[in-house]
Amino acid sequence: MIDLIKKSIAASLLIALGNFALLKLGNPIGPIIFAFGLLGVCYLGLNLFTGKCGFFIENKLKLTDLLIILAVNLAAGYLIGLLFRIADPSIIEAATNKVATWDFSLAFFVKSFLCGVIMYLAVKMYKLGTPLGIIFGIPLFIFCGFQHCIANVITMGVAAGFSWSLILAILGNFAGSLVTSFLTAELKPAKAKKKSA
Repeated sequence: MIDLIKKSIAASLLIALGNFALLKLGNPIGPIIFAFGLLGVCYLGLNLFTGKCGFFIENKLKLTDLLIILAVNLAAGYLIGLLFRIADPSIIEAATNKVATWDFSLAFFVKSFLCGVIMYLAVKMYKLGTPLGIIFGIPLFIFCGFQHCIANVITMGVAAGFSWSLILAILGNFAGSLVTSFLTAELKPAKAKKKSA
């Protein structure tokens, strides 16, 4: 349990560092540097909800463990955001403006779903031996305006605010990852029929 929590906090910190760069530098450099966060999470084997939920069934992850990862990612992410707010007040305006654009809508859910699709594919490609899914996938979802629940809660911390759209981001990320996992799952070979004597 302690190891699970430690790795979840560490994952939040890495995503927060990427998010800090995004708020500080903006486009086009910020989204590219953001990829550092997920690269670190994958290479160090850390626990990030959006990197785990697509493998929930595939890796037989316990639901309780997934929920703990989510809770720790959210709590740690928000607190780190508050620390960033103190460390560099220049990013507060960018964070506040971003949170103000989020709404509880179908469009927001779809954007979260599509982020889940990209997150699953990025991590899956890493597991298959290439970081290119992360290097290109992370800037892709940011440039497209897709919504990542952990990055969003960090931004909320920097803004010292909250948006109920976070619920849609969580559900959308989860659904997008699971659906993509199902669609891209390797088909099991059919069992050969026994020949009759």
